[in-house]
This record gives sequence, C-alpha cells and structure tokens, in this order.
Amino acid sequence: MSRPSPLARRALLSGTAALAGAALAARAARAQLQLDITRGFVEPMPIAVSPFAGDGAGARERGLALAEVVSADLDGSGLFRTIDRRAYIQSPEELRGIPRFADWRQINAQALVTGVVRGEDPLSVEFRLWDVFGGTQMKGLRLDAPAVSWRRIAHKIADAVYERLTGEAGYFDTRIAYIAETGPPTRRIKRVAVMDQDGANHGFLTDGSQLVLTPRLSPDVSRVAYMIFRPPAPRVVMRELASGREIVLGEFPGMSFAPRFSPDGRSLLVSIAQGGNTDLFRFDLGTRQLRRLTEGAAIDTSPSYSPDGSKIAFNSDRGGSPQLYVMNADGSGVRRISFGSGRYGEPEWSPRGDLLAFSKIERGFFHIGVMKPDGSDERLLTRAYQDESPTWAPNGRVVLFSRQDRAGGRTRLFSIDITGYNQREIATPMDASDPNWSARLP
Repeated sequence: MSRPSPLARRALLSGTAALAGAALAARAARAQLQLDITRGFVEPMPIAVSPFAGDGAGARERGLALAEVVSADLDGSGLFRTIDRRAYIQSPEELRGIPRFADWRQINAQALVTGVVRGEDPLSVEFRLWDVFGGTQMKGLRLDAPAVSWRRIAHKIADAVYERLTGEAGYFDTRIAYIAETGPPTRRIKRVAVMDQDGANHGFLTDGSQLVLTPRLSPDVSRVAYMIFRPPAPRVVMRELASGREIVLGEFPGMSFAPRFSPDGRSLLVSIAQGGNTDLFRFDLGTRQLRRLTEGAAIDTSPSYSPDGSKIAFNSDRGGSPQLYVMNADGSGVRRISFGSGRYGEPEWSPRGDLLAFSKIERGFFHIGVMKPDGSDERLLTRAYQDESPTWAPNGRVVLFSRQDRAGGRTRLFSIDITGYNQREIATPMDASDPNWSARLP
C-alpha cells in the first residue's frame, strides 16, 4: 500500500554564541513567555510573523505565502493575535540574523517568527521563534519537502510555535473528512470529501452517484472508511487516499452505520440493524470477520474507542431514552454515564482520553458538550437549531462539529475550544456534515 511520504526534518541551530551572554539574563523572561491555557478565557498573545526571506524572487514569494498560512493557523486557534505587518520595522532580509528586539518591543510583539526559504523544488525552509522581551531564540527547525507540500511546511511551523508557547501539541498539520452536500432537501447529493484543516487542498473521493455517510479516517491517515448504500445491501467501504483504490469490506443486510477505526487501525466498529434492533460489532480488517459486542432489543450505535483501545463509548436507548454508555472493548462491563435531562448521542472519545464529546437535544435545541468518561463534569459548549457530529482535534483541545442554523438552512462546519470560547466556521465550498478530524499527518 502506498502512503504519503513524510517531510524530512532536521534540527536547526538551537542557539548561537552571540546569544549565549543574553541567555542567562533572560532566563526568567523566557520562562514567562508561555501561554496559560488552563483558564476559560485566554487573552490572545500578540505575535509577529515576518514574511520569510528568500534566495530569489520565487523563494521570496513562497516565503510570504508561508508566513500567511502560519499567521492564519495561529490566529484561528484563538490563542494568538498576529500583529499587522504594516507595523513591522525590520525587513525579511534583515531578519536573516539576530533581530533588533527593541524594534519588535515597540509594536508590543511578545514573540517573533522569522525564516528563510532556499530553493524552489524541493524547498528547504528554516524558521526561528524568538522571545522578544527575553532576546533569545526559543525554537529553530529546518524542514525539507517538495514544493507541492509547501502548505504542510507552514502547518508544521505553526504546530512548532503553538507547542513551544502553549506546552500542548499543535493540530494544524491535519486533514478533515466530511460529507459534502448539494441539491434540494428532497434530492440531496452527498459526496465524501477530504481537505486540510484550514479548508485548503479540497478534493472529492466519491462522485455523488450513490448515497454515502459517516467517513472516518484511519489512525495513520492513509485510508478513509465510510458507508455506501448500493443495492442489494449497504456496504462498508475503505478507500486508500494515496492510490484512490476502493475496497469493499462487507455487505450487510438491513442497515449499517458509523464505521470507526480502532486505535491500531486493524479493525472497525460498526452498528448493524438486524431483526428490529441495532447492535455493535467489531469487524476485523484482516480476517473480514464480525464479532458481536452488544445484544438485545435496544438500539446501540455511534461507538467510539478510547485512545488505548480498552473501552468503547456508545449511544443506546436500552434505558428508555437515548443515553451514553461505556463498556470494555470485548463488550463486557456496560455502564451508563449520562444522567442529565435531554437525549444524548454521538459520543466521541478525546485523543487525550480525559473527555468525551457528545451531542445533546434538550428543550428543542441541539448542543455539543463534553464530560469526563465517568459522566461527571458535563459542560455544554454550544446551543443551536441543530448541532451534531462532534469530532476532536488530535490535541484534544478543539471540537469540530456540523451546524444547521435553521430549517432548510445551510449545514456548515464549526470548531470550538473545550472552554466554550473561540467558535469559528471552517469554510467549505458547499454544505458540509458529519466531519472527522484526522490525527497529525505522519
């Protein structure tokens, strides 16, 4: 199976002799230059992202584009505020060396990103993150890649900046699979689409000739599984992203829903309707064998593995109304975890394992919420006409979901921080539903 080639990465100059004398004096300041993101609301850190210097006109143009993507990523997190470039005093060429930190203090920049682009194809990009008030380099990397992957270089730089200044992993070098929708409500055309987390590099995996639902990316982001409703029976299909090859994993009489990969990528969880009820099964991708995990008259659906693969969260009406349950991976030890008012659904385990995201219907409104895996500390993050299909950024801090703001209105994708702040729309070329956020790309 062919897979996308990872970017080659090498460490760049962790520091210079010229900065050695300043390092001791700035140690306290450097320690303070880190965002405290444990509070509910965080005042965005002012940061300057200079266009990268370049060896030649093409490289300089690429350096500007790289800086624009890095700025957009950081601004979109809600934790940073990029300072307007019209206020910058030093040029990109002047920033090939050590910045004049006094110039950046004048515009209140707390951190500064600089870089140099060499070559046109392949690209070699060096970047540095500077503590403006401490007068020290905080991070330095060199990233080499084909020119076609220049946006990935920018996302990796944004990830490095985010991680150094927040202490948490970034989530910008990722992809999102979703259902792209067009046409009138009674004749909706649905296609599986995949894009970068910022909406770039958008493409379709299916042509809209058949109904498709619930796309889910594999842990290594090389495959996507989804449901396709093609006579004589619904099918679970897996598509290789690099080659485009489609593999039919199985046909299931009745209805089947929500394929979800296991953390090791070797199996899928599916819910299958048989004989008037819906149960959960594990589908082994190697043997193509199904193993039943739940049994009974209830509707059990929307399964989601814990990050270590030992537990499964799911939705069931076995107690009389749709609620959330957790069980061991073999189907034993089922216990209910939601006890609030309203109807719960679509549990999604955080990549960090500390929270479950879910959708909830209460008093005529839809909500996206989070709770601990034992059901405690329930918090509702959104309230709208219809919010559903929560999915996590790989750092476990941001939740993506689909929203329809009124009957017959557009269906769009939004993200929100787990604190309930920084709600933002993720632009798509058409209506969008049922998103799934990938792990960071290899």
